[in-house]
Amino acid sequence: MTLRVNYILALICATITFVACGPKTSKSDTKLEEDKVAKQMLQGIWINSDDESVAFKVKGDTIFYPDSTSYPAYFQIFRDTLVIYGADEPVKYPIEKQAPHLFMFKNSNGETVRLTLSEDALDKFQFDNNKAQVLNQNQLVKKDTVVAYEDMRYHCYVQVNPTTYKVIKSTYNDEGVEVDNVYHDNIVNLTVYSGATRLFSRDFKKSDFKKFVPEDFLMQAILSDLTLNRADKDGVHFNALLAMPDSPSYYVVEVNISPTGKLKMQLGN
Repeated sequence: MTLRVNYILALICATITFVACGPKTSKSDTKLEEDKVAKQMLQGIWINSDDESVAFKVKGDTIFYPDSTSYPAYFQIFRDTLVIYGADEPVKYPIEKQAPHLFMFKNSNGETVRLTLSEDALDKFQFDNNKAQVLNQNQLVKKDTVVAYEDMRYHCYVQVNPTTYKVIKSTYNDEGVEVDNVYHDNIVNLTVYSGATRLFSRDFKKSDFKKFVPEDFLMQAILSDLTLNRADKDGVHFNALLAMPDSPSYYVVEVNISPTGKLKMQLGN
């Protein structure tokens, strides 16, 4: 009986030793590896089969779009998924079929997009601009206005200064692929005089209005303008317009300069 127990114990110990010393699966083994062959197959200019328009060009690990306002995007392919990295979180597009001259995937709306490899040498000229261009090529804008209320007379100067501050707005192209459009923000200077006395002078940036505008909206908006609204017993009132590029969406923040030069801001109508 003792011999049998010892034999069973020996088997248990041997089993434990084998499990402990057996091969382990490293984290790197479970990590997805990029499909280099699929990426290489995607090189070139691709045409939308529906309307024969140029969808994008792939060179190396970057996707370029014919729309000059859309930023190039880094991409990877893992198994049957195309991953495009933009300003926001990476976006994944399931690949339905890939061949040397055919690429089919589902866009963000769940629709199948069918692309074919271009054979037209002229298509390359749609990508002459290596960098995204800005739609709102604002020039320096100066406004000089006099407004009065009772015995108070205000001389107001507004100057909209274009900057190199980039605003990235995510949108979808005709293929349903998320792309990043680039715009330039403005800095607006406001100076208010009462007679020869300078009541107020300041440069406004869009960050000055973060208390009144949701953060997600503000990130993709531009400070478009500062317009005179009215003058009353509380001073002179302006409307700061924070607008989403190429969109009807905007916020108005009222900027009030009191007769003593005090600044007050509140969300406008």
